[in-house]
Amino acid sequence: MENLLEHVWLPYTQMKTARQPLQAVSTLGSVITLSDGRELIDGIASWWTACHGYNHPHIVAALRAQLETMPHVMFGGLVHEPALKLAKRLADKAPGDLSKVFFVDSGSVAIEVAMKMAVQYWLNRGVSRSRMVSFRYGYHGDTMACMAVCDPDESMHALFKDYLPKQILAELPVDEASTAEFDALLAREKHNVAAVLIEPLVQGAGGMKMHDATTLRKVAEICRKHEVLLIADEIFVGFGRTGTFFACEQAGVVPDILCVGKGLTGGALTLAAAIARPHVYDAFLSDDPTHALMHGPTYMANPLACAAANASLDLFETEPRLKQVAAIELLLREGLEPCRTLPGVLDVRVKGAIGAVQLETVDAPALREKFAERGFWVRPFGDIVYLTPAFTIEERQLNALTAAIREVLKR
Repeated sequence: MENLLEHVWLPYTQMKTARQPLQAVSTLGSVITLSDGRELIDGIASWWTACHGYNHPHIVAALRAQLETMPHVMFGGLVHEPALKLAKRLADKAPGDLSKVFFVDSGSVAIEVAMKMAVQYWLNRGVSRSRMVSFRYGYHGDTMACMAVCDPDESMHALFKDYLPKQILAELPVDEASTAEFDALLAREKHNVAAVLIEPLVQGAGGMKMHDATTLRKVAEICRKHEVLLIADEIFVGFGRTGTFFACEQAGVVPDILCVGKGLTGGALTLAAAIARPHVYDAFLSDDPTHALMHGPTYMANPLACAAANASLDLFETEPRLKQVAAIELLLREGLEPCRTLPGVLDVRVKGAIGAVQLETVDAPALREKFAERGFWVRPFGDIVYLTPAFTIEERQLNALTAAIREVLKR
């Protein structure tokens, strides 16, 4: 058998013991076709990105048209119509007065830029505040600054916790005691804290942990009370995944900086953004050139990616995506709730087009193989088996996925 791993270093994988990966050759809708001819119904939309399903003809057409005119041009000293159009549309879609769009090329970089914005926001005002507050089970990316604001013990980055800048870990204010604790923390540390980071409603890679809109609202109110910036990491939950276009909408919260990515291009190309409110942006306006935001990824605002993102926004405007998410939520509840009675199952959680079954123990590689043998692409991690399907998934496909989870976990 050909060794597919001879020259490849896979993510989140111990290469010494890694099983041979499956080789994909094509995608369509919610189906991945493998090199051996097998078809897998995809339950996770390629790390939550392909919200319209794979190869949507409208996105493909937009990419082809842009490819023929300008695949890429630098965004330093030059701008282009796809980016200008996308920035305005994102400003129009974002909650409140979030309106200043800084494009980057990945979600982790969006978080890095947001933290950099927050620190420099205070520096430009003559104040030194460099620490960040994030929450237990939080996950914000794999780059160095992002690892520092992930849960130091419960995330996959525990190995690095002694080598990263020391940030502040808090408990989400889910009840009276934890709310008072968070309030006291910011009262005590506010002169050192540049910003609080939160994944609104669902903490994704930290285990699909879910909290309600009241908790999110409390975080925003306490940040405002103590004059600390709030960064909302909607890289996973944005673009309809939790049932509203942005998760913050469900709490009526307008963060100071909103980070988006993943579903931004409908899973076609990598693109992300940090979107700031005017008061954040205005702190960088000065006759002093050192007050500018000194950041600029080489491929920021890539025209191809911007064309895909504009096409994706078209689909949110012309096709019933949020209604589809509401229907998916009902099917996930119906299909996964029976798992609650199975041995080894600790919890079942559903929010929008996100469903998770939490287990006592998970042998992720073995479970992936069992799902693939049955014709499904499901990728458990940590202690959960989860589904984050395309919003366009067919009802029969989603029912088959939840049935497969019930069957595999029962066995």
